[in-house]
Order: sequence, then C-alpha cells, then structure tokens
Amino acid sequence: MPPVKRNRHYNDYFSQTVEDFKSDGRYRTFNDILRERGNFPRSIWYGKYAPKNIVNWCSNDYLGMGQNQYVLDAMHTALDQTGAGSGGTRNIGGTSHYHVTLERVLAGLHRKESSLLFTSAYVANEWSLVAISRILPNVCFISDNKNHNSLIMGVKHSNANKRIFKHNDMDDLEAHLKASTEANEMPVILFESVYSMDGDVAPIEAICDLADKYEAFTYIDEVHAVGLYGETGGGYCEKLGLADRIDIINGTLGKAFGVQGGYIAGKQVTLDAIRSVAAGFIFTTSMSPVLCAGVLASVSYLKDHNSVREKHQERTDKLKQLLVDAGMVIHPNACTHIIPVMVNDAFKCKVASDRLLNEFGIYIQPINSPTVEVGTERLRIAPTPDHTDVMMVELVEALKEVLK
Repeated sequence: MPPVKRNRHYNDYFSQTVEDFKSDGRYRTFNDILRERGNFPRSIWYGKYAPKNIVNWCSNDYLGMGQNQYVLDAMHTALDQTGAGSGGTRNIGGTSHYHVTLERVLAGLHRKESSLLFTSAYVANEWSLVAISRILPNVCFISDNKNHNSLIMGVKHSNANKRIFKHNDMDDLEAHLKASTEANEMPVILFESVYSMDGDVAPIEAICDLADKYEAFTYIDEVHAVGLYGETGGGYCEKLGLADRIDIINGTLGKAFGVQGGYIAGKQVTLDAIRSVAAGFIFTTSMSPVLCAGVLASVSYLKDHNSVREKHQERTDKLKQLLVDAGMVIHPNACTHIIPVMVNDAFKCKVASDRLLNEFGIYIQPINSPTVEVGTERLRIAPTPDHTDVMMVELVEALKEVLK
C-alpha cells in the first residue's frame, strides 16, 4: 500500500529543528564506545574507521565501581538466582527481596526512616515533586536557578507555584521564603549539594538555617555526591553532619555506585504518601533485581573502603593542579571532583573534543546549551581513582594543543 500523501509537512519542522541545532554548534553526536571490563578507564571507540583504544575522561562512573569485581559477582549471582527482569511494577509482582533490602540499606546510608527506589534519579526528582504538589496544599517550590533539569521539569509538570532564587544566594533565598510565607504558601526549598556542571557546592547548612527560620521543607539532590563524600559514602549531607536537617534526599545508583537507578530517602510517612501518588513510580516496571544486587554490593563496598574516596580526591587534586599550571581556565567555583575546563564557544568546544578523540585517543564530551548557558561551553573532566599520572600528563599536553 503506497504511503498516504500529507499536506502538512511534518518532516520539515523536524528537519528545521535539527538544522537549527547544527547551525549554532549545539547539535550533539553519540560516540560509539565499548567499555572493557578490567581495563577502566580505557575503552574502545568505534569511529569512522577501525576501532581505536581511548581513555575516557568524562564518565560519571566516578569511582569505577561499574568494573568492581565484588559488584559484578553479586550481579551474576542474582541473575542466576532470579533471572533478568523484575516481572512487573512495584505494585504488581515487581517488588523482590532485593528491592526491599536495598531500600532498607539506602535509608540507613542516609540515616533516614525509609527510602524509595525509582528507575532513575531523574524520574525520582520529577515525579516526587509532582506528587508533593498533589499532597501539600498551596505548595510553592523555591528552586535554585542552576538546579538540574529533572528538578526544573518536576516543578513545571507540577503546575505548582514557584519562586527561583539566584544560585547559592542566601539573601535572595530568604527574600523568596519571606514572600512565600507572607502569601500563606507551604515553601519547599529545592537545591543540589554538588552542582554537576560548575563543580561547586551549595551552602547546605545556611539553607537549613533558613528552612528552620521559615518552617520550610527541604529537598536536596545529592546525585553527584552519594558514594563520593562522607565517611560511608552518604554524600555531602553526611560529610557535614546535616542529613537529619534535610526532609528528602535524592540520590542516584548510576554514578559513584556504578550501576543504574535512583531513589529518595526521608521519613516513612513522607515516602509512603509519595509512592501512593507518584505516577512515575506506580506505572512503570521496577528495576531489575540484578541491578539492585549490584547496588547493594557497591554501597557495601564503599561503606567499608573510604580509601577509594581518598584516592579519588587525590587524583582530582593532582589533575587540577596540572591543568592550572598549564594555564587552563577552570571554572572559578569548582571545588569538587568535577573539573570544568572553560572554552566559552560551542564550535571551539566541539572541535577541541573531536581533535582530542581523533588525534590523541582522549574522550571528553563537549558540554553546551541547553545543559549550560550559551557562551559558557566547556570540557567537563571527571578523573577517577584509576586515571594514572601518565594519563594525566598526556591529557594536559593534548589540551594545550587543541585549545591553543
């Protein structure tokens, strides 16, 4: 049967959108890479020609736990025991003993009464906020203007009142809290601990102080901190001893823990209400028990091996100093494991990334709009405990060449 001829030119609009992204340097390409077990952070890149060995400098597997044998063994055991998938949603056949155990362990990690698993931290943020907006009357989300897209979309899809405060600006936050209180709203402060693109940290204690003063609810995204900070990997809130002052902690299982999935942690009654309302929790297949087993092993390992975090920080500090000594411009607020080398031009950033990969076998994805503001494009470097001194020297020399 011949295709139906349409008068509406749907494809023209799709084509124009792609061309718009290409014309201003925002078009993104996927690099076809294959991670090799036991050879992290090296990978194989399947480019235009023959496969090529590369060094990955932009992975969010910050500690290399996706390669940890303890984690892999746990996943193999669970696969042989349970099979591949969960078999359903959490409400219909998809709650395994692995899910229940992992939620108990994650609650303990953050010293909370309960935790709730989602398929990703993005889904956890978005649908938790939508649920909160259905539960709390006259709620107002007061959100940092550099919050992750998952928080932004959660606020947007909630249709609740919102107020946006300047990044890490406590005077501006207090002004919004005061206005919200005067409007008889129920304020919920949304912020992150480690901001993933600038590599800076929120003034968590000051935010908690303001929350106490104005009786606000606190919701923190610790995605780029869990596993990486704190004595047992509980994130920045654990590091600073502030977990008990936060109402909901959001975390990921796919970065420092090296597997996949997301969660929130908080009071039992809070999470019980959210799981009863959040459509993104209710109407989707749950995480595979195999993934849960891997996370359980990863969390356990990192609780007992603070040396991994110490090595990670040592590697970060060393690379940062090498980059500074070489004249690289690092974001002025970067103070964590994330090292943003500023390029400030979309086309130059893409060219630099392409040259690093093609000429030097170094993979760093260019970061551009909409992830960061136009004019603040960067190469976001994420060192791991497994990056060697030789790799660092090679990286710095290559950057000097492509950014000159």
